[in-house]
Amino acid sequence: MTKLDETLTMLKDLTDAKGVPGNEKEARDVMKRYIEPFADEITTDNLGSLIAKKVGDENGPKIMVAGHLDEVGFMITQIDNKGFLRFQTVGGWWSQVMLAQRVTIVTSKGEVTGIIGSKPPHILPAEARKKPVDIKDMFIDIGASSKEEAQEWGVKPGDMVVPYFEFTVMNNEKMLLAKAWDNRIGCAIAIDVLKNLKNEQHPNVVYGVGTVQEEVGLRGARTSAAKIQPDIAFGVDVGIAGDTPGISEKEAQSKMGEGPQIILYDASMVSHKGLRDFVTETADEHNIPYQFDAIAGGGTDSGAIHLTANGVPALSITIATRYIHSHAAMLHRDDYENAVKLITEVIKKLDKDTVAKITFD
Repeated sequence: MTKLDETLTMLKDLTDAKGVPGNEKEARDVMKRYIEPFADEITTDNLGSLIAKKVGDENGPKIMVAGHLDEVGFMITQIDNKGFLRFQTVGGWWSQVMLAQRVTIVTSKGEVTGIIGSKPPHILPAEARKKPVDIKDMFIDIGASSKEEAQEWGVKPGDMVVPYFEFTVMNNEKMLLAKAWDNRIGCAIAIDVLKNLKNEQHPNVVYGVGTVQEEVGLRGARTSAAKIQPDIAFGVDVGIAGDTPGISEKEAQSKMGEGPQIILYDASMVSHKGLRDFVTETADEHNIPYQFDAIAGGGTDSGAIHLTANGVPALSITIATRYIHSHAAMLHRDDYENAVKLITEVIKKLDKDTVAKITFD
């Protein structure tokens, strides 16, 4: 296995952390450990979003860089008499990526391994075999022989269930495979932006934020932005990679390794033109590669943040990622590092006059 450098160790720790919407504590603790050395103050909102504040000019504009702590997963809803677990998806899942996948149930007594199962195809009618299995017909098998045994192991309704996957550096060492890139990569970007600014003068106050409950409605973005009241905001997240077989450029044109994605439009927000132009001009000035993308469905934390108070100029900057909302996704390290570099350079220029000009462009 590739020896992990400091950055890869942080990325492994972030993605290994378990945290579905409403259960982000473990992921928040990891992010806090990594961002604390670069922050002047760490607070949370009342839903549990992490807010790391770094002061450059305390009278300057407030800049928010938000990645979300939560990952898609499941919640136990019932234990049947034979010890099988029924569950609710928490966040968006496609049924075809779920069956026969290993999961971890986090109980008050520790972790329990399970596997997602369904009725075997061998006993299904021929027509039924051709159709995907509905999520409602799936269950989790933890090897228990009864409801009582499952309960003895600590399993109860409401317990968090998280995909299991080992962080992996591919043969091409720029390619990184892990669970929960959506959106621990955004948390990593927020950490590294504050790290880059540690010994830099910047004419503003920067907030590196790990929001909660993004996958179920951008909820922590709303509450943390209400607390911060930012003047400018960046939602950092994963985007769609269009470089796998069967995807046309019309459907998704971004390619891994060709720079962070500047999102023009998604279902939650029309990106702010003044901010978008300022960011792309900064990227051109520093020879930082980037790609444009527009997504008809879905959204990021920017969608909630830009509607805070009387409005916040916001932009989503994302990392082209394959196989999101499954057990394992893949992204390119260069895109992550270029996103950090781009946001750092932008923040260094965001003084009061520049923000005023951007707002009304």
